[in-house]
This record gives sequence, C-alpha cells and structure tokens, in this order.
Amino acid sequence: MAHQNKDNLVIYGIHPVEEALGNPDNVEKIFVKDDIAAQGIKEIIKKSRGLKIPCFVVPSQKLDRISNTRNHQGVVAYISPVAYGDIENLIPDIIEKGESPKIMVLDGVTDVRNFGAIARTALFLGFHALVIPARGNARFNDEAVKASAGALLKIPVCRTHVLKQAVFFMKHSGLRIVGASEKAEKPVWDCDLSAPIALVMGSEDEGISHSILKLCDEHIQIPRSGDLDSLNVSVAAGILAYEVFKQSQ
Repeated sequence: MAHQNKDNLVIYGIHPVEEALGNPDNVEKIFVKDDIAAQGIKEIIKKSRGLKIPCFVVPSQKLDRISNTRNHQGVVAYISPVAYGDIENLIPDIIEKGESPKIMVLDGVTDVRNFGAIARTALFLGFHALVIPARGNARFNDEAVKASAGALLKIPVCRTHVLKQAVFFMKHSGLRIVGASEKAEKPVWDCDLSAPIALVMGSEDEGISHSILKLCDEHIQIPRSGDLDSLNVSVAAGILAYEVFKQSQ
C-alpha cells in the first residue's frame, strides 16, 4: 500500500498512515477524502493536526491520482524518502562521545541549492547536524543532494514540527544560540563562537523569524565594505561556519 514518486514515498490506507504517524517527523503531509466519516480517518485528522502535520481535505479523485489506486480507504500520506534524526537524542550522543556540539539551524531556507550548499559546508567544517523545520524549508530531494555533493546523505538532518522547541531544547542543553542577522551590530569576530553552539541562519527573504531571534543568546553580522547589503545565505553560512571551526580549534 505504497509507491515512490519523484520526491516522496506515497502510502495509503488507514492502518499504514496510522503507523506512519508513530514517526511524525518523517510525514510530509496527509490528504483525506472530503466525504468520509470513518472513525479511523477522524483520528488521523485529529492526530495530524495535533502534531502540526499539514492535513488537506480533498476530493476522492485527487486521492486516486496520488495513490494510483481507488483502494486508498480515503487517506494518503507523503513520507520523506530519508529518515530524519532527532535532535533530542543526538545532542546527548554527541556529548557522551566527549565532543562539543556544533549544530547548524536553518530557519526557513527555501532554495534547495542553498540547502545543499549549506549541508556541504557544515559537513566539511565538522558540524554534527542540521536542524530544519518541517514546514517552510527546502525539500530534501535529488536536487538538494546534488547541490550538497552528497553531504545530505552523510550529515544528520533533524527535522522538527516546532523549530522553537528544538532551539529551546538546545539552549537548555548548554548550547549557545547564535543568530546571523544583517541588522545585528556585533561583528562576527567579536563573538565567542566556540562550541557548544547552534548557529542559526534565516530565510533568504526575511532572515531569522522573530520568535527564534528572541531565543538567541547573541546576534551577529558579517561586516562589509562593498555596496551590497547582504550575502547569499549559503555564502554567509560558509563564512560563519568557518569562524566556528577556527575558534573551535
């Protein structure tokens, strides 16, 4: 009761989707039939909304097309083709190994090439993982993997439905949360970027969201001397990640 499309595994049927919700970070979105009242469907809708997984009510014909069958029992889910990590398990593992955590947090980086390039830099410079939101971030697809030169298949990617909670957890695990912002006054070279650290990069258009900025222990910027106001987010991430690497030596 499943098949693979270009970017995702498509599963259908009440029981398979219920099982998939046992690992919610890997569930991209759910579609349910618009005229079904089965108790199983109601429970799936309730649980998906509680987990903040997008759930759409659509005509049965759309479910037929997505699942390539009419035997979908009124529910279809898109599952990520990769197994995402769990930051709450990863941080203790890093510490138990005697290492100091270095995490790259992406708050709404939507371009797959930027996503891939940042992953490549993070892996090259010894970061332990990427943390991304389940919604509003670039898709983990073939183009992103290609842009990362395969790094996305090697570095753990932890996806969370509530990014604020993941950042809050890292903060209370002893990591310094440092946010990159062109509006910050403190230049990068005046900031302590030695690990343990979570380096937060914002979206290409809006930067770091207000709720995440409030959690940051420090806001830093890359000083400029040219006429441009900002850098591409993957380039900025590379500069800052190298500074983290240098200070961690």
